[in-house]
Amino acid sequence: MQQRNLGRQGLTVSAIGYGAMGTAVGYGPSDDTGSIAAIRRAHELGVTHFDTAEMYGWGEGEKLLGHALAPIRDEVTIATKFGLTPTFAPNSKPEHIREVVENSLRNLNIDVIDVLYQHGPDPSVPIEDVVGVMKEFVDAGKVKYLGLSNTDTDAIRRAHAVHPISVLQHEYSIFAHDSEQFFPVLEELGIGLVAYSPLARGFLSGAVKPREHYDASDFRQMIPWWAPENFDENLSIVSELTKLAESKGVALSQLALAWLLAKKDYIVPIPGSRNPERVAQNIAAADLRLTADDLARIDEIAPDGGIGGRGM
Repeated sequence: MQQRNLGRQGLTVSAIGYGAMGTAVGYGPSDDTGSIAAIRRAHELGVTHFDTAEMYGWGEGEKLLGHALAPIRDEVTIATKFGLTPTFAPNSKPEHIREVVENSLRNLNIDVIDVLYQHGPDPSVPIEDVVGVMKEFVDAGKVKYLGLSNTDTDAIRRAHAVHPISVLQHEYSIFAHDSEQFFPVLEELGIGLVAYSPLARGFLSGAVKPREHYDASDFRQMIPWWAPENFDENLSIVSELTKLAESKGVALSQLALAWLLAKKDYIVPIPGSRNPERVAQNIAAADLRLTADDLARIDEIAPDGGIGGRGM
């Protein structure tokens, strides 16, 4: 698979990565056996970058990913995140960061975290202090590269002044265009973009279903795209995108991922699936080249993304 550079500090990963949130939380009952098979299938097909977080099962997601990647640890990069509590309140206090990072190393059963992110801003802790603690782990040889997630341009600049930031992680898909506001600062500072939820939390997977299909704990219950007043209109967008995908002989998910890859050469989407066959389908998007006409048609179909906004 094609490789992409994230930042100017030496981080190089596969053009498509793997997002492991769904292996532990958010999208219905977990299936460890299926998840491990999917993770290993992704690697077999060329994926070298795998993303998790403390919040994904509060350590259980990290343990599963660490177990799945243990036989091939030296062939992949592993990213994880800190900064939330079980009530989803922010906590980036220095002592909390230190505790979480040490726990993540143990959960993943690794000596070095390749990419360490702050999961989201903590208004009570200056970003300079947060990155200062993250830098301690770089200096100690326990972290290689630093990243930020779900932040703003001011914080990116202030963080980068303390220690180079290699990558921003932010939601980006045909349905969610918020990330495009970051392009100027990312290009100025030489920072890569890891696009999470590149299939719009499943709306662009080709298998979207109404909200009532999902149980009460499913994240999609809280996302405006699935709200009854928005669902049918978003389904119409998906229908038009599907027609375009079919005209090219590909799946909707492949069209959506190829759209991201065509946007900038420093973007790496991280779709996640517990199904090895769907993983293979997603990864095949790396070989799909969209024309200028294709990109224009997609922008015509969904000029402002999905109706209702991504919410979370």
